[in-house]
Formats: sequence, C-alpha cells, structure tokens
Amino acid sequence: MTATAMMDHHLAEAGPGSRGAYRAAADLDVARLVLQAATGDKHAWERLVDQYSRLIWSITREFKLVESDAADVVQTTWMRLIEHIDQLQHPERVGSWLAATARNECLRNLAARKRIVLAHEDVAFDGPAEHEPEIDEALLAEERAEVVREAMAHLPRRWQRLIELLMADPPVSYAEISDKLGLPIGSIGPTRGRCLARLRLLLEPS
Repeated sequence: MTATAMMDHHLAEAGPGSRGAYRAAADLDVARLVLQAATGDKHAWERLVDQYSRLIWSITREFKLVESDAADVVQTTWMRLIEHIDQLQHPERVGSWLAATARNECLRNLAARKRIVLAHEDVAFDGPAEHEPEIDEALLAEERAEVVREAMAHLPRRWQRLIELLMADPPVSYAEISDKLGLPIGSIGPTRGRCLARLRLLLEPS
C-alpha cells in the first residue's frame, strides 16, 4: 500500500472528527519515519531518536535504575530496534514497541541484580532454599551478554564502530558517522544491514 493510500485509509477510518483525522495523520507520520529509517534515512533515524529517547529514559527512572544500568538499558533498547526495525508489523506503534522493550530490559537488569545475595556471617544455612529456580537467571543473562560481545569482536572494527555510533546517546548524525568511518552516507544503511546479518549468523548455535 502506498503512503497516499495509507493516509486515505487512516482518514477514512477516522471519520469526520478532526481528532481522529489528526491521530491518523500522526500515526502515518511515525510509520513513514520507521520505514525511512529502515532504509538508512539519517534524518528519519535522528527524528526517531529525538522523539523517543526521553520516553526510554523515563522508563528506566520508573524502575529506579542506577545511571550506568539505565544507560545500558537505553543502549540495548535502541540496539533491539536497529535489529528489528525492518520487521515491525505495526511501524506506527514503534513508541509502544520501544516502551515494551525498555521495560523488558529493565526487568532483566533487576532480575540480574536480585540474584546477588548478601548473607550475614551469622546466618545459618540449614538446607537449600525453597522455590529457587533451577537455572540462575543472572548467570544466563551474563552468558548471553558475553556471547554477544564475543560475536561483536569477530566483526570488522569499522562495523563495530558503526553499531556503537548508531546506538550513541545523544544520537550521532549520519554525516558525522560518514566522517568518522569514511563511509558514504548512502552506504550506512546497507552496511548496517550486512553487519546485523553477519551478527545473527555468528549468534546462531553451531
């Protein structure tokens, strides 16, 4: 469906009310940004980061994460979008997608923290604790993070830097990325796609 057809469809569903028409137009604008960012449009990506960074940071504050953990959550959330931006079934709902992803990352962070148990020396351990999970979630989370770090290390250094710059906060413009990495602006999006495809292959179980 073309962008014009999508607009007509949204406006038809909205009815004569101006509020519905405005909401439909806003949804279409967000969907366009997502689709354009997925093809490597630097301005679209920067607008997404500008529009939703505050939302993601506010969610980390809701979970009362320390600054370093909050920064990790923000970075991981944008990384998830980079990985899945061309697969979103409802691009107009990218804000909800980012919020849900940020909350999941916050919960993972808290779960990992809670696995660190500090015991007083005078506490007697009579036996194994009841209702403990068979697998340590914190250990699994750290193992997954280590696997990703190792996979990233196998990528060309320029690709590693590209991913780092795309996830930077505040966002780095495509012009800056082009200057730093010596990449033509038009090749940044395709290079990102090849980088993520290689990363997925490296992360597949052997």
